[in-house]
Amino acid sequence: MQLFRVGALLAALAALAACSAGGLNRGDGVFAPGVAGQSDIDGLIVGHRLMAAGEYELALEAYTRAAGQQGLNVDTLSALGSANLKLGRLGQAERLLRRAVDEDPSFAAAWNNLGVILMERGNTGEAVRIFRRAFATDSGQSEQIRDNLRLALAKFDDPGYSEANENEPFQLVRRGTGDYVILAAP
Repeated sequence: MQLFRVGALLAALAALAACSAGGLNRGDGVFAPGVAGQSDIDGLIVGHRLMAAGEYELALEAYTRAAGQQGLNVDTLSALGSANLKLGRLGQAERLLRRAVDEDPSFAAAWNNLGVILMERGNTGEAVRIFRRAFATDSGQSEQIRDNLRLALAKFDDPGYSEANENEPFQLVRRGTGDYVILAAP
C-alpha cells in the first residue's frame, strides 16, 4: 500500500514537471542549451589551492585551464612547471620554467623553482647559479629562496651533504603568498 502511494506521488510530480513552462520546450520546439560562457573562476587560484592540498594532478588540470583562458604567460608557465615538478615530470617542468624565466627575467619564484628542478636532476653547479639569480632578483627578501641557496651552496661545496641532511628539503615558491615544499625526490 505504501509503495503504491510513493509511486502515485512520483507520477504526480512528473506530470506537474511536464506542465511547467520551463524545461526543454520553449513553445517553438525543443532546444538544446547553449555553449557555456567564459568562467569567472581563476584557474591559477584553484590550482594554487590544489597544490597546497597535495592534489598535484588536479592542480595541473586547473593550471592548464588557466593557460587556455589567459594564454601561456609567465604565471601559467611557472604554475604548470611547478605542478609537473611535484608529479616527478622533471623534463617538462624544466622546459616550462625556462620559458617562464625567458619571458620574465624578474620573476624570482620561477628562477627558484627552476633551481629546485636542477637540484633534483643533480645539476648542482647550475642550480647554485640559478638560486643566486633568484636571490638577487628577489633582493634577498624570500626566506625560502635564501634557504634553497644556502642548501645548494652546502651541497656544491660538499657533495655528500645531501645524504646527511635530508631533513631540509628544497622549497618551491610561487608568486604571491604561500610555498610548496618538496618532501622527497621522485
